[in-house]
Amino acid sequence: MAPYQPRIQENPKDHGYTVVAYLGNVGQDEDWAAVEKKALALGAERMVIDDLQQEFLEELVFRGIQCNAIYEDRYLLGTSLARPVLARALVRTAQKYNCKILSHGCTGKGVRFELAWRALDPTVSVIAPWRMPKFFNRFQGRQDLLKFAAENNIPVSSSPKSPWSLDANLAHTSAESGILEKPEVVAPKDVWTKSVDPLDAPDVPTKFSITFKAGIPIKLDVEGGETYTNSVDLFKKLNEIAGANGVGRVDIVESRYFTIPAAIISTSLQDSIFFIGLKSRGCYDAPAHTVLRLAHVDLEGMTVDSKVRSIMSWIGNEWSQCLYNGMYFSPERELLENSIIYSQRHVNGTVNMMVYKGAAHVLSRSAPDSNLYSEEQASMDTLEGFSPEDTSGFIAIQAIRLEKYGAAKIQHGEPLV
Repeated sequence: MAPYQPRIQENPKDHGYTVVAYLGNVGQDEDWAAVEKKALALGAERMVIDDLQQEFLEELVFRGIQCNAIYEDRYLLGTSLARPVLARALVRTAQKYNCKILSHGCTGKGVRFELAWRALDPTVSVIAPWRMPKFFNRFQGRQDLLKFAAENNIPVSSSPKSPWSLDANLAHTSAESGILEKPEVVAPKDVWTKSVDPLDAPDVPTKFSITFKAGIPIKLDVEGGETYTNSVDLFKKLNEIAGANGVGRVDIVESRYFTIPAAIISTSLQDSIFFIGLKSRGCYDAPAHTVLRLAHVDLEGMTVDSKVRSIMSWIGNEWSQCLYNGMYFSPERELLENSIIYSQRHVNGTVNMMVYKGAAHVLSRSAPDSNLYSEEQASMDTLEGFSPEDTSGFIAIQAIRLEKYGAAKIQHGEPLV
C-alpha cells in the first residue's frame, strides 16, 4: 500500500484521547507495515501488533476440536474462537500502556469483546461508536462508511461492488452482510478465499494422516514424505491441502444474538446489551478445521466410552453456546472445559484421510493404546469372550415395558405403527 495522507480533519487528541491502536495476528492476511502507517496517519500514538497464532490454535481452536464444537450443527465457530484470544490480548496491552478506555469497531449488534473485557478487567471503560447515537445516526451502515472512507482518502478492503463484511483468521474466513443478506442469492465466488470451487479442484485426491494426543492434533503426515508437528505449520498446511481440494465451505442461515443500543429503544438503562434471537446468513470457509473435526470425531469412536460420548455431545454443545454467546470467561465454561480435558485423556491415535472434490473422507484409523475396540469381540465369525445365551435375560428385562405398551395398544384397538 502506497503512503497516503488522509483528508479527515478530526484527530483523537482533539477529543482528549491518546490512542494506542492494537491488532492481533490470528492468521489473517495483512500488510502489517501498511496497517501501522494507516493507524499512525489517522492519529494513533503507537501501533501494537501481536502474533497470537499459536495461542489462538492451542488454547481455543484445538479445545474446540477436543469437544467437537459446532454451532447449530454446521458452523465451526471460527470467528467466535478468535474473540477470547483477541479480547485477552487487548486487555494485556491496555494494562501495559496504562490505557483506561477500550474501544472496538464491532457493530451495535456485537457483544463478545465487551463481555470478555468486563470479566478480564472490570475497571476499564468502553467506547463503542456503533452504539453512540452521534455515530449511528450519521452512518446507517456499511455503504455510508465506504462513502466516508472514499471522501477522506482512507483505503479499505471492501468496495461498493463487494460490500460484504469479511473476518479472517487461521480457522476460517467468514463473509456476511451486503448481498449475502439475501439468502436466496448464490454467494459470489470471491466470498470464498481459503478454498477453490470443488468443481475446479484436482482430479486426483490428496492423502494424509493426522496423529492426535489427548484429542489434540500433534502431527500431520502428507503422502509423499512431508511431516508437520508445529501447531501453526500443521494447521496452515492442512488449510492449503484441504482448501486446494475445495473442502470446508459452509453457507448457512443461523440464529444470532444481537445488541440493541439503549438510545434506540428509549430506555433509561445504562447497560445497552440485550439479547434478541434473530437470523443471519454467514458464508464460512474452514478447510483445516473441517478436516480436523472429522478426524477427531472418528478417532473418538475408537477411544471413548459410548456413554461418555453421549454426555460429551451435550458438553460440546454447551461449550459452543458459551463461545458463540460471548460467555467464554464464565464459570460455566471453566466447568465444561475441565470435563472436556478429562474426557480426552485417552484420545490417542492416527486417522488416515483423503480430500477430493469438496469432500473429506476417513480411510482408516488406529489407536494402539485403546482397549475399547476388540477385533475378536466385534467379529461375526467367532464367539470370543461372548456367549449367545447371555442375551436371553437381557432381552427379557428390556422387553417388559415394550410388552406392556403393546398390550395397552391392543386393548384400546390402536395400531402399533
